[in-house]
Amino acid sequence: MRVAALASADDFDGWRDAARRLIAERVPPHDVVWQVGDLPTDLFGDEAITADPAPFRVPRAFIDLARTAILHAAPERFALLYAMLVRLVAEPRLIDDRADPAMRRLEEMAKAVRRDIHKMRAFLRFREIADDTGPRFVAWFEPEHHIVRRNARFFVDRFAVMHWSILTPELSLHWDGKALAEGPGATRADAPDGDPVEEVWKTYYASIFNPARLKKGAMLKEMPRKYWKNMPETALVPALIAGAQAREAAMIETARTAPQGNVLPAWEALRDEATACTRCPLWKPATQTVFGEGPVDAELMIVGEQPGDQEDLAGHPFVGPAGQLFDRAMAAAGLDRSRVYLTNAVKHFKFEARGKRRIHAKPGVGEIDACRWWIEQERAIVRPKMTIAMGATAARSLTGKAVTIGRERSRPITLADGGTGWITVHPSYLLRLPDPAAAEIEFGKFVEDLRSAAAAV
Repeated sequence: MRVAALASADDFDGWRDAARRLIAERVPPHDVVWQVGDLPTDLFGDEAITADPAPFRVPRAFIDLARTAILHAAPERFALLYAMLVRLVAEPRLIDDRADPAMRRLEEMAKAVRRDIHKMRAFLRFREIADDTGPRFVAWFEPEHHIVRRNARFFVDRFAVMHWSILTPELSLHWDGKALAEGPGATRADAPDGDPVEEVWKTYYASIFNPARLKKGAMLKEMPRKYWKNMPETALVPALIAGAQAREAAMIETARTAPQGNVLPAWEALRDEATACTRCPLWKPATQTVFGEGPVDAELMIVGEQPGDQEDLAGHPFVGPAGQLFDRAMAAAGLDRSRVYLTNAVKHFKFEARGKRRIHAKPGVGEIDACRWWIEQERAIVRPKMTIAMGATAARSLTGKAVTIGRERSRPITLADGGTGWITVHPSYLLRLPDPAAAEIEFGKFVEDLRSAAAAV
């Protein structure tokens, strides 16, 4: 057995030097014991690494991957990296095989490390204390992986004029404006609880808090709960959410009890709130939220899938090719679009970019479920006598489960809130039919669905 001793848990240079010597000795991965600092090693791992490293080449991409993956907390990371290095020396193209289990595992480890690096930069909070040299700022953070030294340069560059300390369980960093020093690990009790600036920040945070930026089922979009106790604003979140939910509940209750013509302010408030929605990632690439439109006292509500390319640009539902076919079907069914409330199950355009074109992509279950809150509030305000779901996405949004269109189509169903629903196809389905004769037959069935649903009212 060979013992490879490393100075610290993030000692990439030490790992690389040891790996070079092990390769020179042709030591197989299963004959190496990796030891960090003074941690005990295998009782039989007592042979030192002595060979001088012979030159060899490995892909640069592996070196970059190893620099990050080695920061992972998994104890087996050193052995995994060395085993992959041995294989790459013999087969350099293996670096491009993303189906290889070992390569995939290393990529996942590197991704977790990068995510932890981001969390430290995003969620670390300094608190001011006074010492003999003047103001000093101290922060406490609990990383999942060995990322503190890797992140040091970021904080030095960003807070170059401050005197600060970052305390973590593993080690501490101290910057005096000129030099960076390391110290031993600390505990949460070593960090201050708050300062005057923090109170100002809490006041500001409370004033800008927007519940529409919360994920359904989670209080903060990206912030794991483990970081809440270290951040001043998170102490405010439960009360802010409770207040927001109370306001929303009051708004909806007012809409329920008010005469039908007086619910427009509640609907306008809901629409305005939806413009800032970040409940799922679709808001990032989309141009805007496309909310429902139509009279808020409509007896008939029609729900589609999601905005398309033209709807995303225009900010209005059903204005693209599928919308034009929908208008033709409405006219054939004897329905007036201006008297129907039109909306979509998902309020942002999901697409794949292909050159300059944006190609429609089907919303996922998570995205549908995240947007169900808006549909539920729209239905609570409008209170339609009939809600038509066009397509599987809309049907899932209304029922909360996967629906087979062919089995549930063309008949009334009872929704969870006691309302009546009706399921049919989406107009885009008709546009995709290659046979004109079949498309015309299906168009007739779609028109009949619209006519029958309206008659059922």
